[in-house]
Amino acid sequence: MNKSLFTVLISVVGGVAAVTAAVTAFLIFKNKQKKDEEELEHYLDNSIQ
Repeated sequence: MNKSLFTVLISVVGGVAAVTAAVTAFLIFKNKQKKDEEELEHYLDNSIQ
């Protein structure tokens, strides 16, 4: 395996890892935001009563 092929392979694996990390962080953020909104709605519903 020559050096340039190895470099390309490492770059592709690094790129895939970066994209996967970004998507995972986005999904965790959206899930937390949804949970926070649900908790706030529950709190407001209970505080009115």
